[in-house]
Amino acid sequence: MIGHNRCETDLSSLSFEELLQLRNRVGTKAYQEMTCGKKAPHHTKVKTKQRQSKRGPLEFSAKTPVPFLRQVVSAKKKVHRDPRFDDLSGEYSPEVFEKTYSFLNSIKEREKEIVQKQLKKSRNAEQQENLQQLLKRMTQQEVAQKDRQRRREKELALKKQQREQAQQGRKPFYLKKSEKRKLELAEKYAELKRSGKLESFLSKKRKRNAIKDKRRLPFRKDM
Repeated sequence: MIGHNRCETDLSSLSFEELLQLRNRVGTKAYQEMTCGKKAPHHTKVKTKQRQSKRGPLEFSAKTPVPFLRQVVSAKKKVHRDPRFDDLSGEYSPEVFEKTYSFLNSIKEREKEIVQKQLKKSRNAEQQENLQQLLKRMTQQEVAQKDRQRRREKELALKKQQREQAQQGRKPFYLKKSEKRKLELAEKYAELKRSGKLESFLSKKRKRNAIKDKRRLPFRKDM
């Protein structure tokens, strides 16, 4: 007690600037013990009650202030998986896909025959129109599938030819997209000519081009 009074007497003789220097030198905690004889107040942690459930909210006492930063329970986000675009399903290979689901071609042929028989037996005009549209769509899908298969076979043959040239030490050639497109169009025209459908195809194409040109023309406003 006597030492504490002597310390207060010694501090009272110091100037304000000297007191600031002393506090900076010994620290705030030690400075408060020297001046007040008490320890610096210790901030106690906010006590929280135990949760009733794992995902339940935290309960804080109303007597203590709620901390600004508090732990928040993070809910797990449910991630939906699409097998078409997921790497876990493997890479898409058209050759493997066609080989695996080749049995669908026979099923489609049987369905097409059934639709053709129903169209012959039908006497209802509305039903006939629906069956004709269905038969047309099935025929278009069949033609598109054969076209894709033919192009794939050509690409495989071209790749095989490029590999053979590389093995022989020659520089392989690579066709551009525009050149591939020209070859496809030439083959398509040749096939239409063989089947006798070239004139019909060209007339339809001319009509489509005329409609496009007509749409592009500016409309004249009537005065």
